[in-house]
Amino acid sequence: MKKLAAVFAVLMIFVGTGNSYGWGQKGHDIVAYIAQCNLKKGVKKKVIRALDGHTLMYYSSWMDNIRSFPEYRHTSTWHYANVDEGYTYETMPKEPAGDVYTALTDVIEKLKDHKNLPDSLENQYLRFLIHLVGDMHCPMHAGRKTDLGGNQLKVKWFGSDTNIHSVWDTALIKSVRKWSYIEWRDNLDILSKEEKARLAAGTPLDWMNETVNVCKHIYLNVEEGENLSWDYMYYNFPVLELQLQKAGYRLARILNEIY
Repeated sequence: MKKLAAVFAVLMIFVGTGNSYGWGQKGHDIVAYIAQCNLKKGVKKKVIRALDGHTLMYYSSWMDNIRSFPEYRHTSTWHYANVDEGYTYETMPKEPAGDVYTALTDVIEKLKDHKNLPDSLENQYLRFLIHLVGDMHCPMHAGRKTDLGGNQLKVKWFGSDTNIHSVWDTALIKSVRKWSYIEWRDNLDILSKEEKARLAAGTPLDWMNETVNVCKHIYLNVEEGENLSWDYMYYNFPVLELQLQKAGYRLARILNEIY
């Protein structure tokens, strides 16, 4: 009974904090699958071997699942980088414990030396990488600190109470297409080699600033208490799709370059 109670308590922690997760499991799976399908053959073998035989999708939401564990609580701020109105990422006061940009750049540097890392650390850094690239491209993860990344900006989604952070993390993906992550990839990963390279270009700082700009437009086009429905969904799903594509191709590029 004690074991069951402990499991239930952990599950309730996950349910209670779900609104602060990036993309939700479906979004992270989409990003991971697009990336995996764009890995070079040899790179894919090395990465899956380093992940103990598992796919990228297997660990795509791992960082969300372990964030409340004592040994990983220091990573709780790594899922986002708040940028208040009137600031840029560069000028915004930084989170002392790190943010999604600082964590991503640190993990990339560590994985560049993967041949000298213990297998357990390489495995862990890969899990971080898969998730962090996804979170960096989730628009409201560059939201304002003053409203907790949009968690305090209350809106309605087809009449139900929610917040703008949750809309972009999960509601848009669930509402716009009733697809599995495989179907999402089949319909998004249709670009030419040149188009993929164009979307994958740039540095993590460039990508962070792109997300900040997307987030600014979201704030400009929503009002407190607004009921968002069909118009909002169909106006914004191209933005959603582009962010998922960028994240997938950029994750693939990082892995192809490292391995």
